[in-house]
Amino acid sequence: MAVIRDKMPAFQLFQPSSTEEALGVLDRYGAEAWVLAGGLDSWDWFKDRIQKPAAVVDLGGIASLREIRTTTSGGLEIGAMATLREVIRHPDVSSQFGILGQAAAQAASPQIRNQGTLGGNVGQDTRCWYYRDGWSCYRAGGNICYADTPTAMNREHAILGASRCVAVNPSDTAPVLVALDAEMVVVNASGERVIPAQDFFIGPAVDIERMTALQPGDILTQIRIPSTWANARFYFEKARDRQVWDFPLANIASAAKISNGVIEDIRIVANGVAPYPVRFIAAEDAMRGQQVGDQAADQAGQIAIRGVSPLAHNGYKVTLLRNLVKRSVRGEA
Repeated sequence: MAVIRDKMPAFQLFQPSSTEEALGVLDRYGAEAWVLAGGLDSWDWFKDRIQKPAAVVDLGGIASLREIRTTTSGGLEIGAMATLREVIRHPDVSSQFGILGQAAAQAASPQIRNQGTLGGNVGQDTRCWYYRDGWSCYRAGGNICYADTPTAMNREHAILGASRCVAVNPSDTAPVLVALDAEMVVVNASGERVIPAQDFFIGPAVDIERMTALQPGDILTQIRIPSTWANARFYFEKARDRQVWDFPLANIASAAKISNGVIEDIRIVANGVAPYPVRFIAAEDAMRGQQVGDQAADQAGQIAIRGVSPLAHNGYKVTLLRNLVKRSVRGEA
């Protein structure tokens, strides 16, 4: 278990002015480097001495990573270092993809949204307290999940997608980006790769020590949102214990194309219930061609909870998830 100390271990701080300069530092230090976005998640790791990087690369001085612009095809390109506040207030976000601003506005608190970045929000680590407090669990390289025991505190943990580790993804913006078919642009010393948002977030069955596809040396530079779902009917809801600062017990994001009350196409994605944002493809398939209403919503809710596996203290999430999915199909609370 972690021993809490009152100061961080020493590290070399680099504040590059370009992505190329940042990549050079990351290439030099390898796995001993830490990428700093808004810093809100990082400082907790450092202060508790659970993460002890040799080098910290602060991306805050790279102006190009904060740009938000509309593409010629009507989509958006959002720099990973754009703050949540900038995302919320950008006119092109609110006019075309308002659901992203809604989700960003429900993250944390106003003070944190002023500093926290979109890239940081999607790249943050799980909030499982056993893991965050330095217990030697599967995710930390150990051989046990302390949350998956009869006496564990697991009210906030997964009911879907667990594989040894039952920690959940805590991001509010991640399910929105999956619903919008966004792409994540990642660069390293070898070049650039573009990863669909749905594949960017990974579960413990893929890699139990990571929540995203980012590897040492990688930088998430940009989020690309295609015009596919621009001005669709959006729905976002976050269930939490407190109305400010808190992480989601569960959240839901949906984007739907409706014509004369009939669902032509829909995306339904939840987070906080699994180690990654869960897209309910079977429910989406069942909704196409149906009239918007209680009957369709009830069907989608029932499909979404197939295969759930609640722990000792999080069975309430089954009903919560079903109801969130139902409301996302109706498009109203």
